[in-house]
Amino acid sequence: MLHTNNPIIKHKAGLLNLAEELGNVSKACKMMGVSRDTFYRYQELVDEGGIDALIDKSRRIPNLKNRVDEETEKAVCTYALEFPAHGQVRASNELRKQGVFVSASGVRSIWLRHDLENFKKRLKALEAKVAQEGIILTESQVTALEKEGVHNSVSAY
Repeated sequence: MLHTNNPIIKHKAGLLNLAEELGNVSKACKMMGVSRDTFYRYQELVDEGGIDALIDKSRRIPNLKNRVDEETEKAVCTYALEFPAHGQVRASNELRKQGVFVSASGVRSIWLRHDLENFKKRLKALEAKVAQEGIILTESQVTALEKEGVHNSVSAY
């Protein structure tokens, strides 16, 4: 008889206990709505590592082959701060002109990893960089910041 207070594995332990009580794996699986294959997988986990082995282990590991190289990632982040008003498609097209080949969805993925996925977050990152490094803003950056300032004052009323 298996005992646990962990709500995540209580159902799994309950299945194993029910099968033991009934003496019939098929009947226990049918009552719990679980396949026999799943039952035997649970049983094997308990036999090998005890009841704590029933806690799900994440099997997913990141596929780093799908990642772009660091230079491309850095170029996309730099571009996002230089032109915060540009979207992912335009960023991809402009970077391609500079010799950095990355798709629009690739740009989006990089932005998500660096918390730059929308206009406001890119502006916030730009403001943080200006405060930290004291850089001089380009005309497009100033325009983007002014545009956001207009939206903020309008939404305040």
